[in-house]
Amino acid sequence: MDVLCSDKTGTLTEAKIRLARQVALSGADSERVLDLAWLNSHFQAGLRNPLDTAILDSGPLRGAGWVKIDEVPFDFQRRRVSVLVQHEGHCPLITKGAPEDVIKLARWYEEPGNPGLMPLDDAARARAAKAFDGLSGEGFRALGVAWRELEANRPGATVIFAGFVVFFDPPRESAGAAIAAFEAKGVGVKILSGDNERVTRHVCTELGIPIAGVLTGTEIEALSDEALAARLEGTNLFCRVTPVQKNRVILGLRRHGHVVGFLGDGINDAPSLHSSDVGISVDSAVDVAKDAADIVLLQHDLGVLERGVREGRRAFANIMKYIMMAMSSNFGNMFSMAGATLILPFPPMLPVQVLLNNLLYDVSEMPIPLDKVDSEITEKPEHWDMRFIRNFMLVLGPVSSVFDFLTFGLLLLVFHADEALFQTGWFIESLATQVLVIFVLRTRRNPLRSHAHPLLACTSAVVVGLAVALPFTPLGAWFGFVPPSALFLLAIAGLTVSYLLLAQGAKWAFYRLWAPAQAAIPPHLRSHLPLIGRS
Repeated sequence: MDVLCSDKTGTLTEAKIRLARQVALSGADSERVLDLAWLNSHFQAGLRNPLDTAILDSGPLRGAGWVKIDEVPFDFQRRRVSVLVQHEGHCPLITKGAPEDVIKLARWYEEPGNPGLMPLDDAARARAAKAFDGLSGEGFRALGVAWRELEANRPGATVIFAGFVVFFDPPRESAGAAIAAFEAKGVGVKILSGDNERVTRHVCTELGIPIAGVLTGTEIEALSDEALAARLEGTNLFCRVTPVQKNRVILGLRRHGHVVGFLGDGINDAPSLHSSDVGISVDSAVDVAKDAADIVLLQHDLGVLERGVREGRRAFANIMKYIMMAMSSNFGNMFSMAGATLILPFPPMLPVQVLLNNLLYDVSEMPIPLDKVDSEITEKPEHWDMRFIRNFMLVLGPVSSVFDFLTFGLLLLVFHADEALFQTGWFIESLATQVLVIFVLRTRRNPLRSHAHPLLACTSAVVVGLAVALPFTPLGAWFGFVPPSALFLLAIAGLTVSYLLLAQGAKWAFYRLWAPAQAAIPPHLRSHLPLIGRS
């Protein structure tokens, strides 16, 4: 993953939303606003969001005697929910939603202590917009509340703006450090929020998160997919976006070659969780979001996810160690076995000896998942790259074959080995080189400066020691081995050390030629390297 898209609430904030105050257009405290908002939240049939919960938990029950008549549910085009209720002959339609949309609908407004209604003219609208911007700039979320009386003889009753219900969700202190850690690891974080630009900017500023660029839902709606894609790289804040627009952003990033993760917990996040490469949800999310996600976090914290990225890269690096080692060694041994078959009057190794060799080799590599990984590997995104593995195999495999044939020459021309001694010698040399080369191939650094996990070092030493000792035991005779001389073992040890030195040199040369070409390609395009080609 090299891009993480996430909502603001619960990621940058604590998701502990509480009602801060309720105010009229003038800024004066107004219980009337809270009464209307409470009725709207109480009677709406849709899934309650945290803002509704904060309203309903703000005080005593306010719905005595009220009856619900009908409802116009929330949608992302209207951005408001309306509930028609009735009480003692009154039948108001109460609306709660995005302040800018609610204000646009209203023609009148009311103030506490003033029995009459006042026209919501241009001057009043400007004051309302200024009040809303001021609340947003302080980091408060706000909903506009309005109403109109539905009467049989007044079908054209106008909408009356009551005021704002204001909420506060404190910033999550750990979020700024987690996002900085993501950026340091080559993972760009993009915030996709339904809140307005001022609130989101305020939270980012509080947490010390740099803002590279901002796009609003209105601006996204006016852009084609191609134009949106051109804006994505330089934008990390998307405000007032709908679920459909979130999905467009994710798909646009993927078309640019990014591996995209999406963190979401709502019903409307399900399409984006499906569209992303890595869908991430939390244990407190709705079931639909958890079902759509690839990963479910037990703690809603970016720090947990950042540690997961680090652990994932460590696991990937250790898998690559085994693959590169096995591919290069097996590729070389295949040629060695084929070549030896052409020149020898006997099999270079018996089938049971080959099976024993593979069994001991795999036992020695079992601790690889525990192995340490160099910091430069976990500090950037890594991608599966068959071309890299193939080239590595073609460079290191022949080195193994060269030393196998040197071993053949030593056994035949110097020690005049018969069938049993030849098979014993190649078994020891083959197993020793395959096992010990892991200490060379497990790191791009000098192997003496990058230390393996103690258990890996221990199992490797035990397996090599067992390979040397086995021919001297009765069990070795059952496998067809014979005890070699001390000079014979010394020669094998010399060949093994020489092989490790040459493998280190070949590895160093390979990475010196490979690294500049790798660095010249943007990280988010490296997953397409088999299609691009390299020199």
